[in-house]
Amino acid sequence: MTSTKEPTNTAIKDRDLELLEQVAKVAEDLRRELKKRIVGQQEVVEGLLTALLADGHALLVGVPGLAKTLLVSTLAEALDLQFSRIQFTPDLMPTDITGTEVIEEDRSTGRRVFRFVRGPVFANVVLADEINRTPPKTQAALLQAMQERTVTTAGETYVLPAPFFVLATQNPIEQEGTYPLPEAQLDRFMFELRITYPSREEEEEVALRTTSGSLPDIRPVVSAEQLLELQHLVRRVPIAPSVASYAVHLARATRPDAEEAPSIVRSYVSWGAGPRASQYLVLGAKAGAALRGEPVPNVEDVRAVAHAVLAHRVLPNFEAEADEITARRIIDELLQESHAWT
Repeated sequence: MTSTKEPTNTAIKDRDLELLEQVAKVAEDLRRELKKRIVGQQEVVEGLLTALLADGHALLVGVPGLAKTLLVSTLAEALDLQFSRIQFTPDLMPTDITGTEVIEEDRSTGRRVFRFVRGPVFANVVLADEINRTPPKTQAALLQAMQERTVTTAGETYVLPAPFFVLATQNPIEQEGTYPLPEAQLDRFMFELRITYPSREEEEEVALRTTSGSLPDIRPVVSAEQLLELQHLVRRVPIAPSVASYAVHLARATRPDAEEAPSIVRSYVSWGAGPRASQYLVLGAKAGAALRGEPVPNVEDVRAVAHAVLAHRVLPNFEAEADEITARRIIDELLQESHAWT
């Protein structure tokens, strides 16, 4: 007779340790595949892998020509998942993203009925390319999808496939033809990852690679089922109350009216990060530890994701602009002061 007993705690822990080893292997395989096409940008790659494991969305910011789109499309190829690319343009409509209802005639009855045609958001990995080149009304079409993993239209709610991962690219808002993302939209992104110009050596390698033949093939290394299991593992990774407390303190210290706020925040910040930032600091720390094969995250894991989590959630005021104080400079100061908290 087949046993229906629940697995023991020891068996569950053993399985989690196996999955932890699997995380490290999958991450290394993904890095190897990405290196076939992407030169450098290790920090951005690690940020993408961390967000992927933590089941969060990521926003890539950089000037045109830095391989943002190539990086995302290459990662999508390395994941054995359904991929969809949406090119954001000024004339893009919300229904071009979520889908629309069309009228069809039922041949058996002759009656006309509405049928929902799913838009490109119904995929596992969605590339929102140049997301800030479309007006806020269209940008907002992603809000429900990113937060609730569903799309509602004409009173019906449709569940998006799992896993669901939005990777958006954005040009600097100072460039012509861009629309700043609303704060509610920015807050849906777990990470903001900055892509900078390559070094001279990296740029020379890029020039040689991209002018001497076709792009190398990318091998899929992880399935949807595997990825979901690894994402669930990250949620189960334990974290010490002191480390979680540090993450919450760091998020609260970005708010000018909070008692934890230092003088630089009170002087230069209009408003800071909300509670979602605390959650993402903890999740990012868990995912970062898992990527290293460590079963428990520490304070350094929180610090490692602080800029990616907080930079797009901290709004500098006019005084900061006048004194050329950026959100990243403010976070640098917070991280310096935070040594005294531990």
